[in-house]
Amino acid sequence: MIRGFREFLVKNNVLALAVAVIVGGAVGKVVSSLAADILMPLISLVLPEGDWRTFAYPVGKSQLKAGNFFGTVVDFLIIALVVYLITKALLKEVPAPPPPPSKTCPRCKESIAVDATKCKFCTTDL
Repeated sequence: MIRGFREFLVKNNVLALAVAVIVGGAVGKVVSSLAADILMPLISLVLPEGDWRTFAYPVGKSQLKAGNFFGTVVDFLIIALVVYLITKALLKEVPAPPPPPSKTCPRCKESIAVDATKCKFCTTDL
C-alpha cells in the first residue's frame, strides 16, 4: 500500500504541485504586502480622500464598501502580473526540433527523405 502511494505521488507529480501551491501562497502574501504597505500609501497621497480602501457609498440604511472591493481587485491584478512575470522568466519555451534532413525530387520538386530511392509523390526512381 505504501509503495502504491509512493508511486502515485511520483507518477502524478503531486509533490511538485504541493510545493507550487505553498510557494504560490507565499508569493501571494508578499505581493499583497507590497500592494497594501508600499504602493497603496503612495497612491493615497494623490487621491483627495486619502485612504480609498475605506470608501463606502451610502445606500439607504446600509453602505456599499466599494473601496475594499477595488483594493482587492488591485491586489489581484498585481499578484497576477507578478506571477506572470515569474512564470515567464522561469519557464523558457523549448525550441522546436530541427526538421529531418531532406532533399528535393529533381522531377516534381517535392521534399523527400535523404535516403529515399523513389519519390513518394511522383514515383520517380532516384
